[in-house]
Amino acid sequence: MVWFVGAGPGDPDLITLKGNELLVFADVLIYAGSLVSPALVERSGAEVKLDSWGMNVEQMVSIMVEAATAGKRVVRLHSGDPSLYGSIVEQIAELERHGVEVRIVPGVSSLFAASAALKTQYTLKGVTETLIVTRPAGETLDED
Repeated sequence: MVWFVGAGPGDPDLITLKGNELLVFADVLIYAGSLVSPALVERSGAEVKLDSWGMNVEQMVSIMVEAATAGKRVVRLHSGDPSLYGSIVEQIAELERHGVEVRIVPGVSSLFAASAALKTQYTLKGVTETLIVTRPAGETLDED
């Protein structure tokens, strides 16, 4: 089985309880090194820890299929919440095509961590009830 886990907004203490449990007991961890806190990677008990920077979807899926079909617990750790800019749809489609079961554990998005840090809210009755989420076009920034 492959678990897509949201790492939260950066603070390693903001990962969900379920996400943390899966992280600790994973056999294989694939994470976005430029976006996930190193403390979370260190927290993982995985025997195999792979930074996905520079990997394409086919490479990641191949690794996940091989590990999952060998009975390994695989965690694909995404920054924030996997459903936001995570390319999980294409990964899940390929995994399921290979007969691999998939689960998603949501994470706290930096979107909501920002409002908490600012002690504010995004919607206000009578003022705005719409929230639009977007980002600049392009790929994740290169490592320095």
